Amino acid sequence: MISNDFHTSRIELSKKAFKANLRFVRQIIGTKPVIYCVVKGNAYGHGIESFVPLAESCGVNHFAVANADEALRVFDSSAGNSEILVMSYMEKDAIEWAINNNIQFHVFNLARLGAAIEAAGKIKKPARVHLELETGLNRLGLDKEEAETAMNFINDNSSSVSLEGVCTHFAGAESVSNYVRIQQQLLAFNEFCMRLKSAKFPTPLRHTACSAAALNYPETIMDMVRIGISLYGFWPSTETRMRYLVDQSRSLLSRPRDPLRRILRWTSKIMTIKTVAAGEFIGYGTKYLTTRPAKIASIPVGYADGFARDLSNNGHVLVRGKRAPVAGYVNMNLLLVNVTDVREVSAGDEVVLIGNQGKNSITVRSFSDMSRNMNYEVLVRLPNRIPRTIVD
Repeated sequence: MISNDFHTSRIELSKKAFKANLRFVRQIIGTKPVIYCVVKGNAYGHGIESFVPLAESCGVNHFAVANADEALRVFDSSAGNSEILVMSYMEKDAIEWAINNNIQFHVFNLARLGAAIEAAGKIKKPARVHLELETGLNRLGLDKEEAETAMNFINDNSSSVSLEGVCTHFAGAESVSNYVRIQQQLLAFNEFCMRLKSAKFPTPLRHTACSAAALNYPETIMDMVRIGISLYGFWPSTETRMRYLVDQSRSLLSRPRDPLRRILRWTSKIMTIKTVAAGEFIGYGTKYLTTRPAKIASIPVGYADGFARDLSNNGHVLVRGKRAPVAGYVNMNLLLVNVTDVREVSAGDEVVLIGNQGKNSITVRSFSDMSRNMNYEVLVRLPNRIPRTIVD
């Protein structure tokens, strides 16, 4: 195993922050719904192999992923008693693997249901499926007629299929502009659940709420919720954050505190510091011109490490608790920072790319705004080769 000292940057994951976020989610959804922690996109860039054990140590034992590759990584990282749900793509061989290992998966078309029944018959073990309904997102899901056919298939193959859940996905619950569309989706979903009940099917877990829906549309909180971005300490959107804080301010005498705490802290170190005269260009081309004598620090991180090139001449880092601007172009594996105004700066000093240092912070939100990316995009682009370490 390569030592963390061999890497040019590192990521810390805060157990204390995760616990705080988990408590907040519980306050929002109540004690009864099952929380499936969504770990797609390499656990939103936090690293599946590090994050899953962290979550399990805090009492989380249900995980949702996008595909079979992620399911395998969770399976290998887990202590062994967690439930895993695959919400999207799986090859035929992966379906057999999932059934054999008690892994649940969404059925969003009749072909997948047929493949599941066939694989279950071969393995002699029932497939644990969740029917995903098309209610208006027009992406994945069974329409009304296909859902009726699926119910009949499941009824006729009860030894091969265990209906664990029924679900749908909302079309943008992070914005009030989608209110009417979401209410229509919810109505369609509830109508199908009533048909299941009338058909005297064993009652499966109903789940529709993601982080945004749970926060903005409490009526979508059912037997189970699929919570991703909020458990990592981020709001699904600025609008969602503001709506929550405004609602809280109406019931509190003091200004409400943001309840979500960022888990991730990304750091590197200064390689070298050069003293450059006034009137000199820095780095490639003519992007950055010094207007006074300057101290320019080299940081061994670039766009290959997830520090977006859009942050050229635009981003900031923290050095000795002070914000320092990116100078010139972000290179593939290197960026330059103007540390002229940072006192007592030297090679080897910690550089915070995302996170806190002293009284200042580089948030993913500010990082993403500067690079014109969503916070989700910034997070998932952090390479898995950057070592992740759990801290208290």
